[in-house]
Amino acid sequence: MLTIVLGWLGNLLGGPFAKAAVDAYRAKLTATNTSERIAADLAARELEVEKREQELRTELLVAEQGRWYTALPRPLFALAFIIYVWKVVVYDKVLGWGTTDPLTGDVAQWAMIVLTAYFGGRSLEKVARILARK
Repeated sequence: MLTIVLGWLGNLLGGPFAKAAVDAYRAKLTATNTSERIAADLAARELEVEKREQELRTELLVAEQGRWYTALPRPLFALAFIIYVWKVVVYDKVLGWGTTDPLTGDVAQWAMIVLTAYFGGRSLEKVARILARK
C-alpha cells in the first residue's frame, strides 16, 4: 500500500508538476539564449556599421583633399621657415660659421604664425574642445 501511495505521489509531483517545471525552465533558457543571441547579433551588426562608417569617413577625407599634392602648400610654406631656423641655430650659432639677418616686418609675423600653427595648433584645438564641453 505504501508503494502505491508513494508511486502515486511520485507521479503526481514528479509527473505533471516536474514536467511543467522543466518545460518552463527550458522556455526560460530558450528565451535567455534567444535574447543573448539577439544581443550578440546586434553587437556584431553595430561593429560592422562602425567599420563601414570609418571606411566612409576615410573616403570622404580623400575626396575632400583630392590628390596628395593638394596637401603640399602648407608644408612647403613652413619649409622656408624650417630652413631659416635650422640655418640660424645650426650653421650660425652651433657651428659659428656665419651670421644671418633677423626676420623683420611681415615675414617675421608670418614666421610666428607658422610656428604657432604647427606647434601650438593641436594644443589650441584641445583647449577649445574642453571649453566647448562646458
